[in-house]
Amino acid sequence: MKISYECGPCFLRQAREALDLSCDDDLLKIEIMNDIFDFLSDNFTRNTNSNKTGSIIHGMIKSKTGCEDPYYNEKIKGNEIALSYLDDVKKILKENDTLESYVKIAIIGNILDFGAFTLDDDIDAIINESLKKDLAVKDIEEFENSLKKHDKVLYLVDNTGEIVFDKLLMGKIKEYGVDITIAVKSEPILNDACMKEAIEAGLDEFGQIVEIGAGTVGYVDSEISDEFREIFNSHEFIISKGMGNYEGLTETDLSNKDIYFLLCAKCNTIARDIGVNLKDMLLFKK
Repeated sequence: MKISYECGPCFLRQAREALDLSCDDDLLKIEIMNDIFDFLSDNFTRNTNSNKTGSIIHGMIKSKTGCEDPYYNEKIKGNEIALSYLDDVKKILKENDTLESYVKIAIIGNILDFGAFTLDDDIDAIINESLKKDLAVKDIEEFENSLKKHDKVLYLVDNTGEIVFDKLLMGKIKEYGVDITIAVKSEPILNDACMKEAIEAGLDEFGQIVEIGAGTVGYVDSEISDEFREIFNSHEFIISKGMGNYEGLTETDLSNKDIYFLLCAKCNTIARDIGVNLKDMLLFKK
């Protein structure tokens, strides 16, 4: 997906956050931020690819600070908090065991920034309120038809924390007899799930976990490994979680795929691109 003008301050906000998590040297932070200003002044144009630009900025920060995983502690915290709510969420789903409820739970995981919550926050209320909210786009019938049609699916996960809720949808998918291949990042980027976090969250109980061959913001087709490209090409049925994967996959040819996007439209640029309102919950086939 191409950038909008609103992506500029968002790149800088993320850069500040990553810098604060990476080091305490204010002079170094100024130096790196100047480098980011220079990079954006040369590359922030109408045709700029959002995911690749974000990935380059985070690469600059990691290279200059020497911190390869700025969000390490946030990822651990995110999974721990999400896991602490797993039993409560299972009880909610036991009362409403529809496929749509499991889809909503997975999307709610995308809404919640578990790294920003503490155990004192009323996450139960947020979950229950979101479950009552209708999906703004709800291709649930087509989704179920694809579950019945295909014997395997490639599931592109997003952040730590939310992957705990993805587990519940994966369990529901297994009821349809579908084999799941779970794709994670190969290198740390933001609070995205890598192999370590996916295994700690127990995703390996539901399918084979594979790495995409890169540590990019979302999906960047030019950066994935040859091994993952073979996996991607061999799957006709794909589930894509989160905005970053949506942004990247809109740049690729998906004409021969049954691909479903599960996300919350958390920024205006994404909402406009899809044609929905900000904060809408979505399950749609592309």
